[in-house]
Amino acid sequence: MTDLLVADDLTLGFTTRRDMASLLRGGPPPKVRALNGVSFKIARGETLAVVGESGCGKSTLARALVRLVDLDSGQISFDGADVRGLKGGDLRRYNRRVQMIFQDPYGSLNPRMTIGQILIEALQVHGMAEPVRRQERVAELLSLVLLGPDAASRLPHEFSGGQRQRIAIARALSVETELLIADEIVSALDVSIQAQILNLLLDLQERLGLSILFVSHDLRVVRHLAHRVAIMYLGRIVELGTADVVFDSPRHPYTKALLRAAPVMQPPKPGAVRGPNAAALTGELPSPLNIPAGCPFHPRCPEAFDRCSARIPNFQIADNGRFAACHHVS
Repeated sequence: MTDLLVADDLTLGFTTRRDMASLLRGGPPPKVRALNGVSFKIARGETLAVVGESGCGKSTLARALVRLVDLDSGQISFDGADVRGLKGGDLRRYNRRVQMIFQDPYGSLNPRMTIGQILIEALQVHGMAEPVRRQERVAELLSLVLLGPDAASRLPHEFSGGQRQRIAIARALSVETELLIADEIVSALDVSIQAQILNLLLDLQERLGLSILFVSHDLRVVRHLAHRVAIMYLGRIVELGTADVVFDSPRHPYTKALLRAAPVMQPPKPGAVRGPNAAALTGELPSPLNIPAGCPFHPRCPEAFDRCSARIPNFQIADNGRFAACHHVS
């Protein structure tokens, strides 16, 4: 598969308001370091899942890819074009080809517009479909996400959360999207509805050849959907590899801890790092205002040794084509 999107060394920080102690000390205001050198690729037709605790930078990364926030440094290449340098019509074409679906299906749709109007607005903004064909296109899109044509005349509040998320998917696909960025899109839904949305994404990917960046904290969901998995911690990717390899033989201690914390839906394969005898993850996620020196995970790591608090580990190739940022791998 050829690469559709390449992210290289993305960094981003947010300046925060100073408290009284900070004002008295003087100096520049504190800065939240949200992304700290994030690099990855997404191939055509592939699903890459980005996984980590709340506050690790997953959603910030998603928003940076669609240019809702501006990066401090790094490069994003989409189909060979420099995304950060796009302007005018080129930027609009990028925004058409890369669409984002947000977590909240209740807040992402205009409550005063019918579903038909919402979908037609997307078609109009991007000049998709002739005006005489737009009603027909709306019906096609609703059918694509398994909703009836009568949905076009109804308002968002008349639908359940799962149905609204289907409508958000239809809106994203209305402009012939190539890369779908899904930011925790099933986390607010019941488990049975989550499965329906995930199966819909799998079906749409097969039919339309979509690439998907799937942001989630739920490892059960990721195992069902993703081809490859990137584990994030404090703005860094600490492990990256195929879903089977990462789930069945994780190398980074943080990945192991996440897997131990996830509900087990089926017996693990022999050798998988699961079970009550494995060391548990302790402590809270450190503040991105004050990231620990060395490996950011070392204060919580059961495998930490002296080097971990002194040096940031390089992103090393491990086995089976997987990468991990850990001194035990290097």
